[in-house]
This record gives sequence, structure tokens and C-alpha cells, in this order.
Amino acid sequence: MRQKIYQVDSFTSEPFSGNPAGVCVMDDAAPVEWMKAVASEMNLSETAFLYPTDDGYNLRWFTPEAEVDLCGHATLASAHILWEQGYLPVDRMARFDTRSGLLTAELTDGWIKLNFPSRRPEAAPPPSGLLEALGVSAVFVGACKATYIVEVESAPILRDIAPDFSSLAKLPVRGVIVTARSDNEEYDFISRYFAPDVGINEDPVTGSAHCCLGPYWMDRLVKTDLRAYQASKRGGRLRVQVEGNRVYLFGQAVTVFELEMR
Repeated sequence: MRQKIYQVDSFTSEPFSGNPAGVCVMDDAAPVEWMKAVASEMNLSETAFLYPTDDGYNLRWFTPEAEVDLCGHATLASAHILWEQGYLPVDRMARFDTRSGLLTAELTDGWIKLNFPSRRPEAAPPPSGLLEALGVSAVFVGACKATYIVEVESAPILRDIAPDFSSLAKLPVRGVIVTARSDNEEYDFISRYFAPDVGINEDPVTGSAHCCLGPYWMDRLVKTDLRAYQASKRGGRLRVQVEGNRVYLFGQAVTVFELEMR
């Protein structure tokens, strides 16, 4: 059996930037161990596996080491491939049944709009050793389930962070979002995301992190429409809208590779 897999750069309009994701569109469900093995072989932060259902697609995401509950950039990449490769008409909404419930995507003015759950962070003491592993002082520390969000004083401090990943991986933390107000008028805030616990030292662009960042910066800046930049080496840009218990993430995507597994 031959299986096509696509590699898509998400949250960017230029190849070789943004966050690369694998997308595997299957005819039916596949064994978990096979999906884990493929994700490990792809060696990207996430690979998406989807197959058609009665009212959309079942969608799951795997890092090279673990399955995750929510992934923005691989969902964006999946919707992009469904439209680009003709699985769905471009005027039809993509519907995904996931471990985080129903997620949708639609094309609007050249951007892909994702409908995701809001995850408002709550103030929480940092786990012992977290700030030391990051090498920063915090303006705010909060938690979105097992992910922590740390605001630092300035954008230059954020860009200069060089975490001790071996120490960070030992902490009871799924991932760490570090954020700051932007020093570039094009954006409202910037961020970086570290998740060595699931095999990703630094994620290039993290859609799911903006489910926390959107509500957080909405409160801080008193605005519901936000422009964001993730300041990784590859970099990526997003538009974020917060409405009630939902966060709308807007991004672009470009296909880089089309592979065939033998």
C-alpha cells in the first residue's frame, strides 16, 4: 500500500518559514502504533492523521514522541491540504472531530480561519526551577492546564532566552509559553513556546498556545482583535480574535513537499 504524506509550512505565506507539519489523509482509521512510527519518521513537531467521517474528518496529532490533545498549525495544514488537493471544495468549511471536540476551518480573504476553544490562563505559582531553567524573571505566571504561561518584561528579553532544556524537561510541565508586549507596531504581542517534555525543545509557531495567549492579552490590552508573532528562528504570524469561549486563529500555509510512503 502506498500512502501520500504532505509537508506544509503553517502560519506563513513563504516556504521554509512558519511551522512545518506533516499531513496524512487516509481512507480509514489507522493503528496508533503506525501513526506514532510515521510521526517519528517525519520528525516534525506534529504530524496530522485524518480520515473522512459522515460529517467531516477525524483528526489526530502526534509529535515524534506522543499524541497531543490540540494542535493549531497541523490543523491549519490539514485544512490547507483538503482544499488544495481537492478533498473539499474551497467554499466548504472543514470540520474536524478531535480530542478537543469539534474544530472547524474556513477560507476568508486569503486566510484560513480556525475555530478553537478558549483557554484562559489562571495565575499560578511557577513550579520550582521553572524560571531558573528559563533564565528569566516573570511579570506574570499562569497555567492553562499543564501548560504554563510566563510574561517577561520586554520583547528583547524574550528573544534572548536560551533555556536549559535538560532542566526544563524534568519539570512537571507539558509546555511553557513565554510572552511579552511587542516592540514592533505591526504586532500586539510576541511569544515563544518550549515543550521538551513531548520532544519539542522549541516549537516554531504554536497555534494552540494562542488559545491561552489570546484571552490573556485581550485582558491586558483591552482588545479582542490581536496581531501576534512567534519569535522562533523560523518565525510565524497570526491574527487572533477572542469571542466568548472561542478563539479564532487566522493563518496562511504553503505546501513544501509531497511524499509517497511505500
